[in-house]
Amino acid sequence: MKRSGYTIMEKQVELLIREGEGLTVEFKERYTPRIDQDLVAFANARGGTLLLGVRDDGTVSGERLTNDLKAKINSLGRNCSPPIAVNLSQVGDVVAVFVPEGLEKPYSCSSGYYRRLDATTQKLSHDELRIMFAENEPLPFEEKTVREFTFDDISQDKIRAFVKEAGIQISSISVSEFLRSLRVADESRVKHAGILFFAKDVYEYLHQAQMTLLAFKGADRLHIYDRRDVRDDLLTQFNEAVAFLKKHLNVRSEIRGVNREDIYEIPIEALREALVNALMHRDYSITGTQVSVEIYDDRVEIINPGGLPKGLSAKDLGTVSIRRNEVISDLFFRLHKVERIGMGIRKMKEAMVAAGLREPIFEPNGFFRAIFQRSSELAMKGKREGSEKRFGEGSEKSSEKILALLEKRRTASAREIAEILGLTPRAVEKHIAALKTADRLKRVGPARGGWWEVVHNDD
Repeated sequence: MKRSGYTIMEKQVELLIREGEGLTVEFKERYTPRIDQDLVAFANARGGTLLLGVRDDGTVSGERLTNDLKAKINSLGRNCSPPIAVNLSQVGDVVAVFVPEGLEKPYSCSSGYYRRLDATTQKLSHDELRIMFAENEPLPFEEKTVREFTFDDISQDKIRAFVKEAGIQISSISVSEFLRSLRVADESRVKHAGILFFAKDVYEYLHQAQMTLLAFKGADRLHIYDRRDVRDDLLTQFNEAVAFLKKHLNVRSEIRGVNREDIYEIPIEALREALVNALMHRDYSITGTQVSVEIYDDRVEIINPGGLPKGLSAKDLGTVSIRRNEVISDLFFRLHKVERIGMGIRKMKEAMVAAGLREPIFEPNGFFRAIFQRSSELAMKGKREGSEKRFGEGSEKSSEKILALLEKRRTASAREIAEILGLTPRAVEKHIAALKTADRLKRVGPARGGWWEVVHNDD
């Protein structure tokens, strides 16, 4: 019979394997002397766990913690500069190497300095090393805690949504175990990063964690014709912002093969990248500020507080990857919103050029501002010439579009409807409630597993 402590550790390691590699987890199929790079990378970041005997795809190949292997790994740690003390355990068929966050950063091994970037161990250039540790704080904002916040203030619905979107296959697990596995909580408290993603009410504890979505008439800030203030978790902020942009940008459709493809006047992939960058890189310690999405007749601006990290200049953009909020970035990586290597600036530029548009402009003074010029041919064309604009044309039209969609897709969820029609999930829910009250729509079966039935009035 296994000892209870061993069983708990097995459960923790199994969860790490299911969640996959990330900022604080690395898989290695077998031991090699090069794992000293991973030891250094973890010590230079938030600490982490190296699992020997696990392939990149998460399948277990197996590794045994012999006395010889233990001596080799400990020797690698001692030979780092400064030395790194690691903890080793045989956990089932896997060897777990636990590396603490270093107290004497930066750390190096025989081949140089390394750090974690999402799920990758990356060698630091001289400039990256200088910038990374110019920004280093003893306790970054995302690692701090709120005294009044407890595990009871975490939303299990938000955890389920995160797990689903991240594609993590896990069975029942306690809230505290899940948050600790992602390094957004310790034994007794939830860290700011955990609050930003999973709190029932984020705004109650972190007022600055909000996003303002604005659409203006004209090319200045005088006349607002649509506004939303999103005071929710970061994934919701991202999704609501994408829906808002789709609602207010012009779009054309092209038939490619048997499928219809919507093409927005500004490539959505470029705007998504800018949104994720704003949420990952903003300085959350600055109170009284928020991320802003501003849509004008001639441009879209996405703005986040904080400017560039210390030591990083505008000329370094796109060539040097420094992340102010490593844990928040890791969570967005797990949600498949960002790639492993920091190529966001280059991706935005390439997407705009491929669409025949000017490269985005980046202004990093105090606030980081990404500016995307709208197409001179398409910007506001629908409003001036009366051409069809499919999204956001009024409450009545939105309701009719929802009914038409549900005629074809009776099991569509509010989030799916919002994504297709360019509305926000909250707006869709309001439309559905009104349609049910008006006896235009009814639900058949349970909330999960049921379907919508559109009611046709004979009169």
